[in-house]
Amino acid sequence: MALAENVAKGVADETPDSLDDFTARIDAAVAVAARYADAVDRESRFPSEAFAELKAQKLLGVLLTPAFGGEGRSVADAAQVCYALGKVCSSTSMIYAMHSANVACISNHQDGNDHYLSCLRRVGVHQMLLASSTTEGASGANVRSSAAAIIASGEDITLTRDASVVSYGAAADAIVTTARRSPESLPGDQVLALFFRDDYALEQTSKWDVMGMRGTCSEGFRLIARARKEQVLSQPYDIIHKRSMVPVTHLLWAACWAGVAAGAVSRAQTFVRTVARAQKGALPPGAPFATQASLSLMALVNLVDSAIGDYLARARDAEALEEIAFQTSLNLLKVSASEFSIATVMHAFNACGIAGYRNDSPTSVARPLRDILSSAIMINNNRILANVATSCLIGGVPDSIVKRR
Repeated sequence: MALAENVAKGVADETPDSLDDFTARIDAAVAVAARYADAVDRESRFPSEAFAELKAQKLLGVLLTPAFGGEGRSVADAAQVCYALGKVCSSTSMIYAMHSANVACISNHQDGNDHYLSCLRRVGVHQMLLASSTTEGASGANVRSSAAAIIASGEDITLTRDASVVSYGAAADAIVTTARRSPESLPGDQVLALFFRDDYALEQTSKWDVMGMRGTCSEGFRLIARARKEQVLSQPYDIIHKRSMVPVTHLLWAACWAGVAAGAVSRAQTFVRTVARAQKGALPPGAPFATQASLSLMALVNLVDSAIGDYLARARDAEALEEIAFQTSLNLLKVSASEFSIATVMHAFNACGIAGYRNDSPTSVARPLRDILSSAIMINNNRILANVATSCLIGGVPDSIVKRR
């Protein structure tokens, strides 16, 4: 599978016409995202125009099956959308990645009751945008620990949560959130719940004034929700986390960052070509950096493609998804993809020189550079490396560089 070539691996009965249609729909959304990307960054606002087009192109429900208003496409297709959007607007791409991970969680681990199935249809038919709330003030970035608990009251449940970060929460149509199973449960005994806009109220507790990824609007809120008890998934979040949340989130984040890097490399290549034409073929001093940027991007795309292929091969095998080696590889993918993407954008920046540094240059790399630096601190790389240290020791090293086919 080639991420940059829109190959939809894992999609049953895919035809050239449907691939062409899917590509055209992505291109339409990308065009709108590109038009408003600078304004989204400058004004630190939600990319409303891009998501209106994503909804119009029915790209928000691609991971849902047709029974729920979706298309039954694979994570590879969602990654392709992230990659294409990342080239022009990092915030739009990252929001799409987070939304898609939420869709995967609520659909892969669906409960069979009529009310929940109607919720899934509602999400797909109306192309709803799903935000997530997995961090709290007390637990910080530890998504595997919850302070707030689900409280049952007859056929309903309530939840009041200090959500320290809810990316694009004010713009979302629904929120997917973790919580303790009950007031008596331990912090690690978590469930996942789906709340629609008419199920909850948000009280803003913090703003989002940051260096990059400004359009994600990752503000803090107090979440106050009341809904039907069937909207809490019965499967423990521990299982959802391993089989869906971590794999899909890390794969799509990586695809997003690869797209951001690709956009920066494209600008570097444009700069080198422009100067070479003006100087009758003489390359600018930064040309070697453009070569390094291209090489780094190739390695990054291959890394993401390989990880997506590994996931798709395991997607229907619960035990394979929960293998320690696979879970470790997903965490290390996050670290490696972020480091590769930062290095790639930096090479592109150096290739462009002052033209890349200027905000008013057609080959400016300022916005991609500010945005890509967030990749190392979205779940801090140091935290991940510390958490997987033991499993890396258990895993040992490969016996061969050639995989058995």
